[in-house]
Amino acid sequence: MKYLKHLLLLSLLFLCAVPMNAQDEKPQVDVKSILWGHIKDSYEWHVTDIGGKPIVIHLPVIVKTSNGWYFGCSSDFEEGHHGGEAHAEGEAPAYRKGPEGSNLCIATSGPYENKIVEIMPDGTEKRPFDLSITKTVVFLFVTAIVLLLCVLLPARWCKKHKIDDPAPKGFTGFMHMFIMYIYDDVIKSILGDEAPKYAPYLLTCFFFIFTANILGIIPFPPFGGNLTGNIACTFFLALCTFILVNVTGTKEYWKEIFWPEVPSWLKAYPVAIMPFIEFFGIFTKPFALMIRLFANMMAGHAIALSFAAIIFIMWGINAFAGVSMTFVSVAMSVFMMLLEVLVCFIQALVFTMLSAIFLSLAHVKEHEA
Repeated sequence: MKYLKHLLLLSLLFLCAVPMNAQDEKPQVDVKSILWGHIKDSYEWHVTDIGGKPIVIHLPVIVKTSNGWYFGCSSDFEEGHHGGEAHAEGEAPAYRKGPEGSNLCIATSGPYENKIVEIMPDGTEKRPFDLSITKTVVFLFVTAIVLLLCVLLPARWCKKHKIDDPAPKGFTGFMHMFIMYIYDDVIKSILGDEAPKYAPYLLTCFFFIFTANILGIIPFPPFGGNLTGNIACTFFLALCTFILVNVTGTKEYWKEIFWPEVPSWLKAYPVAIMPFIEFFGIFTKPFALMIRLFANMMAGHAIALSFAAIIFIMWGINAFAGVSMTFVSVAMSVFMMLLEVLVCFIQALVFTMLSAIFLSLAHVKEHEA
């Protein structure tokens, strides 16, 4: 630890002594494009660069344009094409030109950045109906397959054994322990007698989020996606909880929203503020679920990539700065990856626990006098 402190001190002193224009003499590392390239969805999966050439997995493109359906591949779109009308700053929008004879492009700037657009005859952009298999969709399928294997293998063991047989070992035993921990300590402790009714949904939420989170920190395709850091995914999960809570809510639950136990002037004319607040709370609960999961997972990916990018930024200054900061950056990256494993579990647990709490609040029974 003492030597690490000395190394950090020497690195900071050296960096302070480096002329300010030294960084301008070498190519800059575009950290923003690295971060957004991982976090954002795309029509291809960039693996790595070898000899300056990118190694890319091209994915299917399926869109419905004004001329009909188009079925192709992301490799059909060329790099480095400019066209269209100029922006307010005088710079023409950049596109990746589509196949010959089509009016499709992938916008590399503007409001539809990294999305397929259709260039209309008047030069305007229009988003077609897009059913393409993007990187996020591929990672969704991979997560579903891994999750099915993790669940069906223990289920197969349960089919072949009786309830009084010795407990399984290995991976099957671990999954049994994991499932019973979530069911007994989280779902059943919150929902009580109604736990068996909602356990399938809540267990599915937990293990889907946890599996997606864990696979997302493995930096090798087909893993390493940012599924739970995509707000469309967290929106769908929160929407499912919202529908289940409000569809299965009891009469007492709706009574407490529209006619709560408060003075009449707070729930009727002329104020009626409490029903408004309670009704507004119906939507804020799933919104909090959506934002909490999305923001935490996206931030974790961004921080881990930022620590890795420090290495290339320091090497862009000079060799001494690169060597000294490489050890610090690697140590911090490893620490963040270990912390991210803990966050993967915590975020899945929090989403499941809050969903169970919202369900329990929707099944409140009538109060006795």
